[in-house]
Amino acid sequence: MPQPNLFEFLPRVRRVFITRLLFVAFAHAVAPLAAANAQPSAAPPQPMEVQAALSTYKVGPGDVISVRVVGEDDLSLDKVRLTDAGTVFFPALGELQVGGLTVGELETLVTGRLRGRILVNPQVLVQVNEYRPFFINGMVQSPGSFPYQPGLNINKAAALAGGFHERASMSKIFIIREGRPSDEREKANLDTQIFPGDMIIVQESFF
Repeated sequence: MPQPNLFEFLPRVRRVFITRLLFVAFAHAVAPLAAANAQPSAAPPQPMEVQAALSTYKVGPGDVISVRVVGEDDLSLDKVRLTDAGTVFFPALGELQVGGLTVGELETLVTGRLRGRILVNPQVLVQVNEYRPFFINGMVQSPGSFPYQPGLNINKAAALAGGFHERASMSKIFIIREGRPSDEREKANLDTQIFPGDMIIVQESFF
């Protein structure tokens, strides 16, 4: 049986080794490019309950809004906070009472005031940039007011307040919805959606 020629075998091993090294180097070079070109995942859609509530949301003191008049920068507002009286000062129109109006109603109001007197066919777009805060009291680490973010529920709201106190009762959580009397408490759980101006009350557990 013929013996293998060591001098012929070594170059072949070297070629295989070099080929594998080149493949590994190529894979490392391509990976960052693939990651850079990857499309970011879309944000999860808001629950229908949240979408419906915000579509009928009425702006009020503490909200920050932008009013864009298409093609008319001088007549537009950028991130203006409503006064305690629910008003904003609008170019060419003066102070407008907008508290208690939905986004659609506010667009209609500004459009009507501009049409004819200032513009022939104004197109107005309104956006709520910042919502007024919600409040959380009781058995949380840092009770107080916090900026509202669409999609907040009791669990996320408590996290903004530093988390629940160790003596918090998960079965004794209540919400007083904005505009409701203080004695109209709505029983809530960790998944209950909250909205701007709501007051959350987390009671103490005695067991």
